[in-house]
Amino acid sequence: MTREIVLERMTQIFRDIFDDESINVVDATHADDIEDWDSLEHINLVLAVEEEFDIKFTLPEVTDAKNVGDIVDIIVQRGTL
Repeated sequence: MTREIVLERMTQIFRDIFDDESINVVDATHADDIEDWDSLEHINLVLAVEEEFDIKFTLPEVTDAKNVGDIVDIIVQRGTL
């Protein structure tokens, strides 16, 4: 799966979670870029991404990820879907 496809799917997840169709995520997108991205929404995002890509993140993967690109890297490296 390409980074572009993963980012497209991630964008839709973010739009659904934050109920905002104007969101477009890129590799550098992080919590400070989206107003309502707090700790609860972070958990919701992780769960939604895991479900979308049929993947389970490890605790270090979740805590070490600094931005969307870090999560995309994990998904692409695992070659899911």
